[in-house]
Amino acid sequence: MNQSIDIADKLAQFSDHWSPKVIARLNDYEIKAVRLKGEFVWHTHDDTDELFLVIDGTLTIQLRDGDVTLGPGQLFVVPRGVEHCPIADGEVQALLIEPTGVVNTGDAGGELTASYDDSLA
Repeated sequence: MNQSIDIADKLAQFSDHWSPKVIARLNDYEIKAVRLKGEFVWHTHDDTDELFLVIDGTLTIQLRDGDVTLGPGQLFVVPRGVEHCPIADGEVQALLIEPTGVVNTGDAGGELTASYDDSLA
């Protein structure tokens, strides 16, 4: 399709937190829109890096050796195998870029594990 993707429009279509929505695909990767609020779980992705790009708000990514704080227009790549825990004091709107099939809670599982949602793609 020869059509641009409006990120703000995609983010306006849902309000749940910690539940990424696939909005586009790039080779074997998915671009996911997500709303974040509060503290997530400590987890790792053993087989892949994970890119966080903040659209709105302030996101802190806790790492065992120090935190990374991101504002709008800033991104951070969590290297594969690095334990991390995102925290959003207020609501954060962000994009994630990761391989198809990556589970949001990585190796941790639990109640914050989101079901796969590509309804906005």
